[in-house]
Amino acid sequence: MSRRSTTNGSTADSAPSPPPPIRGPYVLYGGATIRTDDVLPGLEEQGVCPLYPQLQGPNIEWPSQNARRVEEISLIFKNLHHLFNSLRPHQARATLDHNLELQIQRRKQAVEDIKRGEEKKHKGF
Repeated sequence: MSRRSTTNGSTADSAPSPPPPIRGPYVLYGGATIRTDDVLPGLEEQGVCPLYPQLQGPNIEWPSQNARRVEEISLIFKNLHHLFNSLRPHQARATLDHNLELQIQRRKQAVEDIKRGEEKKHKGF
């Protein structure tokens, strides 16, 4: 069985190689600019004490309290989850407001461009 070569150097039976990784900022869906070199800073770099050592210490010192501590931590996460979910409608509304404002600005700009084009057209005649 012979293998046919394709224009990108791969064979007909193999997939093309992936494109190289994107370096630097790029635009996603025509709007958001994404930076590939952004790195989330650690908690210590932000001046925040990490929670893990604080939770680990009591569990090592008093193992009999582990079940109660796990329940407390679970309750904290459930509360955080509820708070994040309660913020979603507000975030969605703010995003919608922002997108509508951008749409209005683009339409106003388009109207201005049309008016300027009409003025140029009338001046030329």
